[in-house]
Amino acid sequence: MSELKRTPLYPVYEKYGAKTIDFGGWDLPVQFSSIKHEHEVTRTKAGLFDVSHMGEIVVKGPESLAFLQKVVTNDVSKLTPKKAQYSLMCYENGGTVDDFLIYMLEEDHYLLVVNAANTDKDYEWLVEQNTYSEQELTIINVSSDYVQLALQGPLAEEILQTITETDLSQIKFFRFEENVHFTNIPSGALVSRTGYTGEDGFEIYIDPASGCDLWDLLLEVGKDKGLEPIGLGARDTLRFEASLPLYGQELSKDITPIEAGLKFAVKMDKAVDFIGKERLKEQLENGPARKIVGIEMIDKGIPRHGYEVTHDGQVVGFVTSGTQSPTLNKNIGLVLVNANVTEIGTELSVQVRKRTLRAKVIPKSFLKHN
Repeated sequence: MSELKRTPLYPVYEKYGAKTIDFGGWDLPVQFSSIKHEHEVTRTKAGLFDVSHMGEIVVKGPESLAFLQKVVTNDVSKLTPKKAQYSLMCYENGGTVDDFLIYMLEEDHYLLVVNAANTDKDYEWLVEQNTYSEQELTIINVSSDYVQLALQGPLAEEILQTITETDLSQIKFFRFEENVHFTNIPSGALVSRTGYTGEDGFEIYIDPASGCDLWDLLLEVGKDKGLEPIGLGARDTLRFEASLPLYGQELSKDITPIEAGLKFAVKMDKAVDFIGKERLKEQLENGPARKIVGIEMIDKGIPRHGYEVTHDGQVVGFVTSGTQSPTLNKNIGLVLVNANVTEIGTELSVQVRKRTLRAKVIPKSFLKHN
C-alpha cells in the first residue's frame, strides 16, 4: 500500500488534537473536536482549514488566454489582474473534467486552483490540449510551491486584519491581493476573498516553509474571537448546506455542468468555441434529461451519496450528497434525478439501506442568508 501524502502543516495537527483519515491518498484531519461543533463555529465565528492538498497549475504565455478560452466553459476574457473566476473543464461529451478557480495574476499569466484528487489528471489534460510552442504557452504544476489556508466565517476579516497592514475590506468577493504580509512572517502571500463554506472569508496561498507559523499565528490571534481549527468533515457539511458542488458527487465525467445547475459558469456567447460546447448547448436549448435538485426527508433517515431514488416505484436517479444539516436541523440531500420529477413539492423515495423512505423536492438553496 502506498504511503499517504501529507501537507506541510501535518506536524501541527497533533498539537491541536486532529483525527486524520485517508482522503484521496492524503493524510488529512477529518475533525479536531467534533464535526457539528466545528460547523457551528465556522457559521457563527470563524474556522481555519488546511487545504494545502489542493492543486495549483500555472498557465502563462502570449497564448494563455486563447488556450484557456478553448478548454474552460466560462469567459476568461472577462478577467483582469487581481480577479478570480469559477470555471469548469469538460470532455467533448459534456462530462466534467474538473471545476476550479482561475486567478489572473497579470496579463498572460494565470493560476488555476484545482481539486486535489484531480491535480495530475487536470495537468495531463491541459498538456494534452496544448498545441502551442513553449514560447507561446507554458503549463506548470506548481502545487508544491504553496500551502493553502482557508479562514472562513463572519469574523474572518476581523481576525485576519489584526496581523496585516493590507486593508482587507478592499478585497471584494472573487478579488485578491498578492504580496500580503503578516506579522513576523517573512514571506508574502496571495489572499483572495473566496471560500467553500457559504460564509465570508479568505483563502491564503503562501510558501510551504511559512505554513505552520501562519497556522499557529492565526489560531493565537483569533482565540479570543472563537477561532478554531476545522477538519474535512465540517468542510463538507458547510459546502453542502451552501449547495456548492463536490467533484465526484455533484460533478463527474458523467455529470455535466448543466445537469449540476452551473449554467452561470457556461458562457455560450464567448468568442471562442470550447471543448464540450455542442453537448452543453443542446442541454441548455432542450433542457437536460436529468438535473440536480434539493430534497428534504419526510420520513426519518439521512440520504447518503449513492442511495437510489425512486418515484412511483421507478428508479429516477440517486443521491449525490446528503446529511443532517447542522444549521437547519433537517435531513436534506442533493439528488440527480430525471427532469420530469424535479418540480418543487414532488414526492420521491430514497432507499436508505433496507428501508424505502419518503422525501420531497425543495429549492437547492438550503441557506437563505448566504
